[in-house]
Amino acid sequence: MVLDRVGVLTDEVSGDFSAALDWAVGKGLGWVEVRTVDGKNAADLDDAELGRVRREVDRRGLRVSALASPLFKCALDPSRPVEKGDLFGSREEPLEAHFARLPRVAAIARALGTDKVRVFSFWREREPRKHLGEVVAHLKRASALAEREGVRLLLENEVTCNGGYADEVANIVRGADSPALRVLWDPGNEQYGGRVAYPEGYVLIRGLFEHVHLKDCARDAEGRPSCVPIGRGETPLEAQLRALERDGYRGLYTIETHYTPPGGTRMQGTEESLEGLKTMLSEAKLA
Repeated sequence: MVLDRVGVLTDEVSGDFSAALDWAVGKGLGWVEVRTVDGKNAADLDDAELGRVRREVDRRGLRVSALASPLFKCALDPSRPVEKGDLFGSREEPLEAHFARLPRVAAIARALGTDKVRVFSFWREREPRKHLGEVVAHLKRASALAEREGVRLLLENEVTCNGGYADEVANIVRGADSPALRVLWDPGNEQYGGRVAYPEGYVLIRGLFEHVHLKDCARDAEGRPSCVPIGRGETPLEAQLRALERDGYRGLYTIETHYTPPGGTRMQGTEESLEGLKTMLSEAKLA
């Protein structure tokens, strides 16, 4: 069943880590992905905090699917203008600081019971293609470090980074040519950035990914994108899910809502997305 492999990013539910875990249990989910814990980026947890997080997860019978780290959300060259995005409680640091942090981030992931660490492809340059070789070289180096640390790096297609879209992350992962670097496929991000996630994007990353994020988005009359509950937007998620399961994907799915209803809470928004996903899976006979 697909639902047995669905989890949620805890801080998309609540800034209160324990409340987010309780919600996941109450909704019958078995997996959580960890990005921030009570407002602190999970990549910055000290040993005492990390021990508490693991105990809280274990006590509820949950498992951690991945550590959603901010690694390599940084500039390749601080002298060049770049687009930037959210650091989720982390801090802006130079490139070498990210390499220095990688062993600790890997240790945090292992302590949480996962070998998957989400990473990025550096803040987006004005002409990303010009810097592809530079991006590949750095992530190849990171992959070698990750392999020694016993973790796998999952490169998310994130529009504020050089690997913003399916073709870009595919080129980076193929260029790095390491078993320790795979794609984290987010069809909602692809659609949000103005590309068609399925089939166009999916064809490009098929065989290269190891984890999937689920969100939906829509555009207003002026063409501006925003996230909406799963099933209410333009992302072709039902067709994408059918293809993933048909093609033999047996990995995990993480709901990453990015939606709060007007006057409501993140928890309510995530609940709307979970219910939308359940309806979609039932109609597709994938539940």
